[in-house]
Amino acid sequence: MASAGKSLHSMVEHWLAPTSMDTVHVVEFKNQRARRQCYVCVEARRAAGTAAMFFFRHKDGLWCIFPPCRERPSMRVA
Repeated sequence: MASAGKSLHSMVEHWLAPTSMDTVHVVEFKNQRARRQCYVCVEARRAAGTAAMFFFRHKDGLWCIFPPCRERPSMRVA
């Protein structure tokens, strides 16, 4: 799947494709352990302009470009 990677570094390399002339840095970071929600916004500045993307960490530890599905309450038959 092209939208999921093993590490945040590999996802930034794949989606923003920074060169040695570009500057890449984290603009925003959020980690709420109680809600199991973690994301970062990475920005790449280059001669053509600035590009920024959000990356979300899923339960399985993979970083993706889409947020994880919210857990909804469910009922089970005992």
